[in-house]
Amino acid sequence: MIHATHRIEVHTKGKGLYPFTERIAEWVTRQGVRTGLLTVFIQHTSASLVIQENADPDVVLDLNDFFGRLVPEDMRLYRHTAEGPDDMTSHIRSALTQTSLSIPVERGRMALGTWQGVYVFEHRVHAHRRSVVVHLSGE
Repeated sequence: MIHATHRIEVHTKGKGLYPFTERIAEWVTRQGVRTGLLTVFIQHTSASLVIQENADPDVVLDLNDFFGRLVPEDMRLYRHTAEGPDDMTSHIRSALTQTSLSIPVERGRMALGTWQGVYVFEHRVHAHRRSVVVHLSGE
């Protein structure tokens, strides 16, 4: 049984979805695991992870727009506003999505569907450097 971990930094430029599937896939391939389970975990409370369509860029734009309508940036609605109007909204958006993903590995590759990609979903207005830890267990 092999256990391996790795840290990937994803640089964001503000709100939006940032694909990094290929970076994960390259690392998984280098581990030599044929069958296993990959865990992807983001170490932040104001950004999250999603698996989403990677073919039509309008999908991720619409998703980002939807969350803007779902969780409006109105400081009158929240107590926690120490870092500005996107502070608490970022935590809410993160709570509504995921901070950890589990992806099966088959034949040495992530078992994602044809149109699926892994994204960091940045909820803050300004650029950030997000740290994502990947852990692979398998044979």
